[in-house]
Amino acid sequence: MKENYKSFDELPMMISVSQVAKVLGISRTRSYELVNEKGFPKIKIGTRIVVPKDEFKLWIQKQTKKG
Repeated sequence: MKENYKSFDELPMMISVSQVAKVLGISRTRSYELVNEKGFPKIKIGTRIVVPKDEFKLWIQKQTKKG
């Protein structure tokens, strides 16, 4: 799987928690804390957590507007 993305559009449709960490420039531990916060877009598939790319982008936009 590709791990170095040059733009948001290159990300896969579903993003792993580790990819969330890389995109945001935070630790993997902090990204797990983040995805478990209320209001963060995620889908649980068994024990795996994935983040829909489009919902993640909207979440980022909402966070920047809170400012």
